[in-house]
Amino acid sequence: MILGDERPLVIRVSFRACALGIGCLPLLGLVSCVLISSFFHFEDSTRTHCQVPNYLPSVSASINLSPERHIWRLCVGLHSAPRLLVAFTYFKFYKLRFSARPPQSSLAYISLAFSIFENLGLLLLTYVSSSETIFIHANGFILFILSSFVYMLVTCYLWKAVKKYSLNPEDAKSHHWKVRLLILNFCFCACAGFFYIKHNLYCEAGSYTLFALFEYMIVFSNMAFHLTAAWDFKSREVMVISCSQERDF
Repeated sequence: MILGDERPLVIRVSFRACALGIGCLPLLGLVSCVLISSFFHFEDSTRTHCQVPNYLPSVSASINLSPERHIWRLCVGLHSAPRLLVAFTYFKFYKLRFSARPPQSSLAYISLAFSIFENLGLLLLTYVSSSETIFIHANGFILFILSSFVYMLVTCYLWKAVKKYSLNPEDAKSHHWKVRLLILNFCFCACAGFFYIKHNLYCEAGSYTLFALFEYMIVFSNMAFHLTAAWDFKSREVMVISCSQERDF
């Protein structure tokens, strides 16, 4: 007897909804961790070696305590695998769009590589806390920051070419916001670095608070940059198909 009459199960989700869901996971996770740390673990999360008044926990401090670390790890864990799907979607898009243009086609590989490195850095700084192994956590943070900046820079260059050869106004809009977010991200990194150095050199009250604030802005601008995928592939769908197998008895 052959049982093969069942129709395959098909689940369709718009790429826009998928991209928004992926982007909102770390956003909700970070906001939750900062709020919990500020209300329930304020002294522990804002204490620094300078022993000066501080009013905001840094990202590392807010995801280092319990239950904050579990919330953050859950959100990043659920976020990381679908993010690779978005990275490969961009890679395929670039390869098809720039098949006759070797410079841009080669940059598609660089974009994919640094997207993966960025995701790896995020996983390292998430699952290895600063209180466990500071060396791995710090290097994970550096890998995340450098990879994200290179990825955004390459992406802006590629979308400049996309805009040049496209008649779709949405492509120009996407490039415009990508460039804005890249510039904002760079400015936030510079400001965070300035206040971090100032705090460590002079131990001024409020310097670490401003560092933490700009650190949040770095993360938020990075998330916003990745959320532009909701514009880039809004007409596409993510499909999951489950096909029944025939069995002979």
